[in-house]
Amino acid sequence: MATNSSIEWTEATWNPVVGCSIISPGCTNCYAMRMAHRLEAMGQAKYAGTTRISGGRPKWNGTVRVDEATVDLPRTWKTGRMIFVNSMSDLFHEEVPLSFMQRVFSTMRETPQHTYQILTKRAERLEALSHEFDWPENVWMGVSVENEDYLYRIDHLRHSGACVKFLSLEPLLGPLYGMNLTSIDWVIAGGESGPNARSLNPEWVRDIRDQCVADDVAFHFKQWGGVNKKKTGRMLDGRTWDELPKPKASIIGARLENTF
Repeated sequence: MATNSSIEWTEATWNPVVGCSIISPGCTNCYAMRMAHRLEAMGQAKYAGTTRISGGRPKWNGTVRVDEATVDLPRTWKTGRMIFVNSMSDLFHEEVPLSFMQRVFSTMRETPQHTYQILTKRAERLEALSHEFDWPENVWMGVSVENEDYLYRIDHLRHSGACVKFLSLEPLLGPLYGMNLTSIDWVIAGGESGPNARSLNPEWVRDIRDQCVADDVAFHFKQWGGVNKKKTGRMLDGRTWDELPKPKASIIGARLENTF
């Protein structure tokens, strides 16, 4: 079931796929692993058997499961929402069948009142399968980049057919100097939060912000992170940064106004 979200850059989550596997350093302290373990303990069968305990902490065990019961859920929501797709998985995980992915895209395409945000670390599969999808304007496609070793994911995203393309530089684990932001509409940056959170250098964030300003790319700073993210906040040099992609910003603003 989809729920309202506390994530600063979205409004709701929708999880037609659950479970994942660790692929790069940004996965090490993934909140979704802890959440899946907790939901299984609460009796939610959807998440049963998706994690294992390693080093005293829940970790993905590689089990990936599609959820037929929720693939059409957004069709029941009449009021438009900003929806993060698969906060508890990765739609482009190699274990997700193409036929199921196409069903997810059909739901998104046929519910234009919503704006969907998809995020993947599996950028190679994104580019390889991009031609299999009819990319509607209400689908925003993003890739995660945690340090300079994974800048190549941006090129794969750039070569996809998505109408709106964005980067999630979170958890930011190192500097990302000189990014190529050609065809990128939006950049989200943020530090890691929760247990064992790794530190964030403010200069890394400032440099990313400055790159976005120079290239006229919308910038959103989510959080400084740490064990207590509410305490550290999300102010950057005296202000918050909540910009949205320009191609959709006016539409989203109008939709949100009509909600109240």
